[in-house]
Formats: sequence, structure tokens, C-alpha cells
Amino acid sequence: MTKPIRIELPVGVQLIYLAEGGANVIYRIVSTCAKSPVGLRKGMTGAVAGAIDQSGVPPEFRGKLLRLRKDSKTGISYQEIVQNFDKIIRPLFNPEELVDQTLVTLPNGLVQRCNEQLHAAEVNGRRPKKRRGVYLSTNEPYGLLITDMTTFNDPNAILAELKPKWLLQSPSAPIHAQRCRTCALWDMKNGETRKAGGSDERSFCPLDLMSDNFETVLRATGLVKGCKDQQQLARVLYRNRTLQKLHFHQKTMRDVGLHGPSAQSREKSLAMTLRDCTMFIKMPCDDKGPVEVRLGDLDLKTGAGGKAQYWLNLEKRMVDEGWYMGTPHPSECALQGTRCNTQSSI
Repeated sequence: MTKPIRIELPVGVQLIYLAEGGANVIYRIVSTCAKSPVGLRKGMTGAVAGAIDQSGVPPEFRGKLLRLRKDSKTGISYQEIVQNFDKIIRPLFNPEELVDQTLVTLPNGLVQRCNEQLHAAEVNGRRPKKRRGVYLSTNEPYGLLITDMTTFNDPNAILAELKPKWLLQSPSAPIHAQRCRTCALWDMKNGETRKAGGSDERSFCPLDLMSDNFETVLRATGLVKGCKDQQQLARVLYRNRTLQKLHFHQKTMRDVGLHGPSAQSREKSLAMTLRDCTMFIKMPCDDKGPVEVRLGDLDLKTGAGGKAQYWLNLEKRMVDEGWYMGTPHPSECALQGTRCNTQSSI
């Protein structure tokens, strides 16, 4: 059941736009005692962001970011999202392994003012082109307070972000497959890119993250984009308990191919959610001190809006078109050729 709703954002809250995806916009809370009723300040990064004074932010909002829901036909209310998170996701992991999320009541006028700022950002070219034209839902009374996994106000930290995706093979893959599910999909996408005149994009093989061979894990982290210290990241991920736990749950909920539960079922939704989450790793620059590893993007996925059929069609295409069997082009996949014998059992 949903936790009692007791947290409310003050009327004078001041926000900074950080980022947005297809369904949500993320803000930083920088003050709750502003002179103006509600404000939205231009996003800042680096040294400027580190200079922000958050002394006016109450303890319950510190270390948290604010997530606001966009208006979309397939959008799920935050109340339902939190109910699913509390009932289904929380029991699978320890609290410190999750990017937490808590409902917070929004003050009147906040969403409207944020939408005005999003529109203004489009006019002056600051908003990403692919996100323009879609704004926050004015019918959603809540926001979500989520764990801040950025390095804000912590210049001695390094942040790594990756998607573990499928940590074991798809049950629909051919017996003698030369590609895991993730690498088969990369091959297919790279094939489409080459036809359009583009170049291949490299990515790590998720099976490498589960290897008992440290050098294999290091090979994978070398392909994690944006990380400044692949060696330290490899040491964190090698036999990492949170990663092992995610692997265990993926293995338990493995009916995700062309057979098994209906694509509309709760079982299939949870299985696909666990295969599309994001792992955030916050590490000290000097390799001394605590490391924080949390899983995010764990909103329960649904098959609504054609998503269920998309999952099935994608898997069928990869099987029928032979993407699991590999291509003449180089691949990072652990299943290709001689690399198979360096992997731990899945």
C-alpha cells in the first residue's frame, strides 16, 4: 500500500531544471522560502551549480530531486507508480540499493509555471528539440521525491551510469546463439545505421558484468560511456551484490521471450522492468571512502499503448532475421567465438 501522504512542497519552492526523458522532467530543489510564490531557475552545471546555497531547504528535501510527470496518453499516475513500487519492487532489494521515490503534494500553480518555463526554453533554444511540444500534466497533483544520485555539492565524487539490461540470455534465443539478447539488438540497430550511411556504435556485453574473471568485467567497464575511472568501476561491479541480486531476479523471472505469460500480465511487466533499469554508481575520486550503488528507472512497465506487442515483435524479428546468430561485423558479445570459455555460468 502507498505510504501516507504527509509531505508537501511549500508554496515558495524554487526549482532548477536538470533533465528530462520521454515521461518525466527532473528538477533540483534549491530553496523553499523564496519571496516569489513559485519559481523556476535556469539549469546550472559544474562550478556554478556547486555554489548554490541550499541552506533554506528543509532536511526532508535534502539529497532529493523532484520528478514531475509529463502529459501523455499512456502516462500512469504517480500514486499508482508508488503503489507498484512499494508493493512489488521494494521487497526485492534492500533500501540502500534503490533510488527511492516518495509522493509529495504540489502547491497550486507550480506545474503551470514550470510549463511556462519549458515553453520559454523552447523559444530560446535551451530545451532539447526531441522533447519540445510535450509539457507537464496539469491533472497530476503529486510529484515524486527521488534519491539524488548526482555529484552535486560533492566535487570528490565520480558518477557512473549504466543499464545492466539482460544479464542472461533470452529463452527464445537459438541454442547455438552467438549473440546474447542485448548484443543481438545492438547488431540489428547497427545494421540499420549502416544502411542509412552511419557508423556502428559500441557497447559492453551485459554477460561480461557477471563474469568471475575480473579482466572480463574490466573489459566491459571500458565501454561504459561517461565514466572517468573504468578501473575503479570494474572493482565496484566485480561480484557486486546488488548486480548479483538483479541477475537472480532476472533469472527467476525469465519467461520473457516469445512464450510464457501474456505480454499484458503483471509477471511479464515485472520481468521487463528488471531488464530495463539503470544502475547508478557514485564513487570517491581517490578510491577511498564509501561507494553508493542504486538501481533506478524501476517504474513497473506495462504493455499498454502497443508496448506489449512491440516486445513480442522485436523478439520475433531478432529470431527470424538471425540476429542472435551473429554477423560478419565485430561484436563485444561474450558468446562470440572463443570468448565463451571466459564466462561464468548463466
